[in-house]
Amino acid sequence: MILHEIETSSRESIEKIQLQRLKTVVEKVAQRVPFYKKKFESANFSPEMLTSLEDLEALPCTEKQDLRNHYPFGLFAVPQSELVRVHASSGTSGKPTVVGYTQKDIEMWGEIVARAIALGGGEPGNFLHNAYGYGLFTGGLGLHYGSEQLGMVTVPVSGGNTQRQIMLIEDFKPQVICGTPSYILNIAETMEEMGKDPRNTSLKYGIFGAEPWSEEMRKTLEEKLGIKACDIYGLSEVIGPGVASECHEAQAGLHVAEDHFYVEVIDPDTLKPVPDGEEGELVFTSLTKEAFPVIRYRTGDIASLTKEKCSCGRTTVRMSRVKGRIDDMLIINGVNVFPSQIEHCLLAVPELAPHYQIQILQKRTLKVLELHVEMNEEYFTMIGADPISDSVYQLEQRIQSLLKSQCLISMEVRVHRQKQSLVLKARQ
Repeated sequence: MILHEIETSSRESIEKIQLQRLKTVVEKVAQRVPFYKKKFESANFSPEMLTSLEDLEALPCTEKQDLRNHYPFGLFAVPQSELVRVHASSGTSGKPTVVGYTQKDIEMWGEIVARAIALGGGEPGNFLHNAYGYGLFTGGLGLHYGSEQLGMVTVPVSGGNTQRQIMLIEDFKPQVICGTPSYILNIAETMEEMGKDPRNTSLKYGIFGAEPWSEEMRKTLEEKLGIKACDIYGLSEVIGPGVASECHEAQAGLHVAEDHFYVEVIDPDTLKPVPDGEEGELVFTSLTKEAFPVIRYRTGDIASLTKEKCSCGRTTVRMSRVKGRIDDMLIINGVNVFPSQIEHCLLAVPELAPHYQIQILQKRTLKVLELHVEMNEEYFTMIGADPISDSVYQLEQRIQSLLKSQCLISMEVRVHRQKQSLVLKARQ
């Protein structure tokens, strides 16, 4: 279901709208946000110099540390009297990043999330089971407002209390479920432990995000729940979920809401744009946000772009699934690897459940990886009670060989019998 004409507009029309809005937002931040005024002056740039989208490349990027340095409200472009809401990150690595919204921002956010849900299969009158967390994080409320704007019946369950979630899915019979892929997988596995078949529900579509997940995880979720699983992308610094989302028809990249966001992919080392189709770091400029506009915000997410028309009929630029984050990248003996690549290998091993932990150990001057994985129930039953059987040892060796051949890294592998083993290991 296509909700807005921009989704099928020509490239020329889309870029014309983007340039008009880009000029407005650059002028605005130059006047109202001292941080950007100083940045523009340092780059010898004035808003009048912006005559094409490519001219934006002359501006320096904004980084997460810039937001922390101006905590809490130093980058806002409106007075606090015009705000209606703030959200914030967890702040686990320093000061949290705080973002604000005017009433118009909230309405615009609801509109783009409504588009995202429609992309993922939602329709007016459907029930949407929202298992994203509510609170300072943007996930829960972002999907909530988008669902209501689309005309769906929203079930604001939030995260946790998994058996209660299962009861509500069975009783309310939603067509769409939203949440992090790992938690939705936990719901499916809990249903199996309760003797229930996760495929025997009303669910038809899943809209999952807020964490990296692979095509193999998509396949696992779709097979377990009997649904179409679509990726949704966003981050609070840009607005929250809804910046881009997959269509359920093609599931071939996430359509960016280009009338509200201008996206680039740059080389994270040189900061220069890379050609379409090549991987690099996603950089977003907000085009319509009032309270907290960002100019060339470095996301740290690795992806690529394509402007090819999608088979669903939409013409907006699509970003690939996020491969990983720059700061998630592991460099082991000169080899770069992302956790998502390891997950890709593990989900191809039928004896394993989709749970794993990676530990980085320092042994003298070398970094050594330890990978902890869990047997699935069928394999555990087959090999019996012996925790150090030849079968387990052979499985560990096979996984090591697989990782070495596909990811080019050597790592110690430990196969655990139960989830509790991984929990105990994580607490040590």
